[in-house]
Amino acid sequence: MSAEKGSAFLLKVGDGGDPPDYATVAGMRTTQLSVNGEGVNVTSKDSGGWRELLSGAGVRSVSVAGSGIFTGSAAEARLKTNALAGLIDDYELSFESGETMRGRFLITRLDYAGDHNGERTYALNLESSGAVVAA
Repeated sequence: MSAEKGSAFLLKVGDGGDPPDYATVAGMRTTQLSVNGEGVNVTSKDSGGWRELLSGAGVRSVSVAGSGIFTGSAAEARLKTNALAGLIDDYELSFESGETMRGRFLITRLDYAGDHNGERTYALNLESSGAVVAA
């Protein structure tokens, strides 16, 4: 398996259509994906002192974080609108290998920053709502 470029890890936001068309959120410099799972503990006295979890049970979620330079793209404007309204929207994550993951996410944090002589930057966090599937 060869290494993949981080710049090829793209966050895309849907256009509200059914099915949605996705637009790349421009200006992203860093992205991070976390798949979280909470197992159901089924440890008993027969577990020999070791914790046992029930496979396929519990709550699963996906968290996405990213930051970049604000470019004023339509996709960035949609992110801001979603964040201000507390809207859950369709998002897609795509990777250099061609793999994609799609799901509905809520923006739980959107920060803007800027220096006097520097570019305007942003950072965001998204949390999944419902299933996230490989497409």
